[in-house]
Amino acid sequence: MKRGLLWSLLLTAAGAAWADAGIAVNQVGYLPGATKVAAAPAAPAMKAAGFQVVDARSGRVVLRGRLGAPALWAPAGSEVRLMDFSALTRPGQYRIRVAGLPDSPTFTVAPDAYAALNAAAIKAFYFNRASTPLLPEHAGRWARAAGHPDDEVRVHASAAGPGRPEGTVIRAPKGWYDAGDYNKYIVNSGITVYTLLAAWEHFPEVFKAQRLNVPESGNGLPDLIDEVLWNLEWMLDMQDPADGGVYHKLTNQGFDGVVMPADARGERYVVQKSTAATLDFAAVMAQASRVFSAFEAQRPGLSQRMLVAARRAWTWAQQHPAEIYRQPPDIRTGGYDDNQLADEFAWASTELWLATGEASYRPDLAQLTISTPGWADVKGLLWVTLGAHLDKLGENDSVVVKARLMTFAQEQLALWQASAYRLGVRPEDFGWGSNSVLLNRALMLLQAYRIDRQPRLLAAAQALFDHVLGRNPLGQSYVTGFGARPPMHPHHRPSEADGVEAPVPGFLVGGPNPGQQDQKGCPVPYASKQPALSYLDHFCSYASNEVAINWNAPLVYVSAALQALTPALPPQKATETP
Repeated sequence: MKRGLLWSLLLTAAGAAWADAGIAVNQVGYLPGATKVAAAPAAPAMKAAGFQVVDARSGRVVLRGRLGAPALWAPAGSEVRLMDFSALTRPGQYRIRVAGLPDSPTFTVAPDAYAALNAAAIKAFYFNRASTPLLPEHAGRWARAAGHPDDEVRVHASAAGPGRPEGTVIRAPKGWYDAGDYNKYIVNSGITVYTLLAAWEHFPEVFKAQRLNVPESGNGLPDLIDEVLWNLEWMLDMQDPADGGVYHKLTNQGFDGVVMPADARGERYVVQKSTAATLDFAAVMAQASRVFSAFEAQRPGLSQRMLVAARRAWTWAQQHPAEIYRQPPDIRTGGYDDNQLADEFAWASTELWLATGEASYRPDLAQLTISTPGWADVKGLLWVTLGAHLDKLGENDSVVVKARLMTFAQEQLALWQASAYRLGVRPEDFGWGSNSVLLNRALMLLQAYRIDRQPRLLAAAQALFDHVLGRNPLGQSYVTGFGARPPMHPHHRPSEADGVEAPVPGFLVGGPNPGQQDQKGCPVPYASKQPALSYLDHFCSYASNEVAINWNAPLVYVSAALQALTPALPPQKATETP
């Protein structure tokens, strides 16, 4: 087949999938002062030049605008036309109308547009708690019995040491199940806890009055802090008291079947101390010691305990700089193995430097690079920390930090500006956990915005957030329980096994992944291999539809940041059409 004909057929198939989705908007809604952009497929039959925003209740037209010119968006292999309706600032419920297409899903404009989403994204962590029952008064129809008490955990041969030989029984209860499975991993907990604590440090006003209805609500700590503490207490138990090293994970030998937590009763093990896990632990405990110093009255001595734990972990890592995690032959659960550790050393040293003020921990900032954070590449996190604490840095260091964050943001802005979809992504950005990649990119843009209030930085971050809530070619919200078309069959064992039709709400699924690594085990195929269309809402699709704690954390951060940072604008009646 000729290349041109093949490309034409691919475009036709991708365009058909896109046209079925119709007009794409953020299905949760927008803050009044936010940049608001919708997208429509440039279908051959669509001859309209303009669009209308209509009141969802009355049908009255409140705003008119022109469609952008058709442009090819490579990640979907099809053309798109954009609609900017940022002039709509009056709170209400609306739809977008284009002749020849179905109306968009209804969306809200409101000053608290993301409050419910943010609360649900945090409470998703509660629903993934280990070692406790979820009672009806807190969990509603997703109540369940306790699973994995983890009060009799065996030391695996790979983790044995002089004080804890193979088979030693230890306790390490609490913590969050990592993803759709029932195991707990320090490396992934590291970036997750960091991101949640950073959200608290940067935007405390968003969380102070928040009531999540968790068992600890009303105990004097903000509910977000209570939730993070559930996992921090487990992490503290994962440190070997004899030498300060940290076990890489607490796990079964293999993944459980599709059963509820209480029915998964396999033997549990702590597996190998690793340098990556120990450094992630050191970084998070140093950060947590800083956060919990403000809660000394509620948790006496906890801040100091965390700092001591962080110091001991750092010392162990200095003595064991290359203990790379290697999966033992009898363990077949998630690896989170990482053999590039310079970023972990730099992050841990940065957090300890800020927590203690001791120059011995100070990293050489001139030698450090920056990137979008992920569990295997955490160097972006140290710049987030430094950017939030410029007042503790000298003038030269402040200049370096600002320049590094702004240069990185400008690179992301260039992607956003050049995109036909006004979305700062490339085809290769769609892969495992692509939604998390986009949200972490938004998180980094927001760090630059906190330094320099350029509206374009906020608009580019908003666009990435909009994508995961429905402004995408599939018209798919990727957060359970939110939007007109949310995921209904996430790869999440409790959601699949609990007998409740609706999945546990507030979870971000992984998102489009053209790798489609799960296809051999899936009874249904993906609709497309185009990067932005390669998604399957089916439990079998762990490659595109699994949930994970490190994916939910930037959803919490970005929804809180947009709520806190977006300028509030009064209704602009002059721009609206009666």
